[in-house]
Amino acid sequence: MGREAKVKTRVEQVRHLTFSALISFAFTLTAHADDDFEQPPIEYSKSEPCNVISELQQKIDRGDERLTFDNDRGYLPSLLKLLGVPVESQMLVFSKTSLQLRRISPRTPRAIYFNDEVYVGYCQSGDVLEISSADPQLGTVFYTLDQKEKGAPRFVRQTENCLVCHGSSRTEGVPGHVARSVFVDTSGQPILSAGSHTIDYRTPLEDRWGGWYVTGTHGTQKHQGNLIIRTEEVPRSPDNSRGMNVTDLSNKLDVSRYLVPHSDIIALMVLEHQIVVHNRITKAHFTAEEALAYEKDINRAFGEPEGNKLESTTRRIQSAGNDLVKALLCVDEARLTTAIKGTSGYAEKFARQGLRDKRGRSLKDLDLERRLFKYPCSYLIYSPSIDSLPSEMKEYVWRRLWSILGEGKTEKGFEHLTKDDRQAIVEILRETRKGLPTYWF
Repeated sequence: MGREAKVKTRVEQVRHLTFSALISFAFTLTAHADDDFEQPPIEYSKSEPCNVISELQQKIDRGDERLTFDNDRGYLPSLLKLLGVPVESQMLVFSKTSLQLRRISPRTPRAIYFNDEVYVGYCQSGDVLEISSADPQLGTVFYTLDQKEKGAPRFVRQTENCLVCHGSSRTEGVPGHVARSVFVDTSGQPILSAGSHTIDYRTPLEDRWGGWYVTGTHGTQKHQGNLIIRTEEVPRSPDNSRGMNVTDLSNKLDVSRYLVPHSDIIALMVLEHQIVVHNRITKAHFTAEEALAYEKDINRAFGEPEGNKLESTTRRIQSAGNDLVKALLCVDEARLTTAIKGTSGYAEKFARQGLRDKRGRSLKDLDLERRLFKYPCSYLIYSPSIDSLPSEMKEYVWRRLWSILGEGKTEKGFEHLTKDDRQAIVEILRETRKGLPTYWF
């Protein structure tokens, strides 16, 4: 009899369990809820964050770092500099789909900036900067920074306000990020009756970027960026010909109010890859923590030895681990049909930041003709959040990656990885990724 069957059989034999134990047991058997991460073992809102923002706050409090105030843009320029966030990453979204929606319109879009670990949102005349950081233990943690000059600026953690949108099925059911494509009217109001798309690197370009400005060239490929609906109803096939291959936004808004005059298409594409991987890392982390805690409770309740493995624990870890591996290896990525080129210089700056092997290759090298990356393995494989995965999950993910990349065979679902792709990724990781398991060598 399998372990799971044994546990089920013994449920009928434990009438003597205390009432509290039975309640705990019943609770762990309930279906997954959106707020599971607020319960033990995660306790998201109660737990103390440890990420680049919490570390920056400590440095500011000690006097080791200082945020300076700009009369036009508040703390934005100083914050980006301290965090190492490139201004070239700027993207402009004009749909009213965020915290400070009253500040957002096609003439005053919200600006978003990001690097590998942190995202910063800025609105003209906004009350706060909106910030989110990848936390190795808690996933995405949200903050605001008051845009009024203060002697001691303070990042304020946000939970309920942000989790309404950033802790749902759109974010894998964990605190995370979401990008949406919507039709927008002249005021920036989303026309939700016309439908919307949650977008990521798998979304066809033709369905991306509704409600976003997009600068860059992309040949004959179409998208929904730069489009404003000026009629009462959204046409079945809106004409967005004037929104294609746009390189100058000065006829749409006052670009001098922003740090750069761009909403770079390459930055948008990297963002859409990155948010999926960040969400999947968090999902893998939380799933493993919850499964292992459940296993511990069950073993204690039934007098099983500590460390006794349940089949359900293995299945849950494998499921979330497989999803993470697929995101890391860019499975089901929407194919490009013509070359894409940005306008801000973001692509060049992004590539220069990559760790390189002796042959000069990096996981941040871009393709931009067939796909986003030259070597389809996410640069977030270097993330501290990967290293912080529970050991059972981390072991499974590395084993699975090696099975796909290093064993010389093409697996179903990973046919997009050629033999040369797999070899290059393994070689790059061997020289640049610390802490690889020994069997990778």
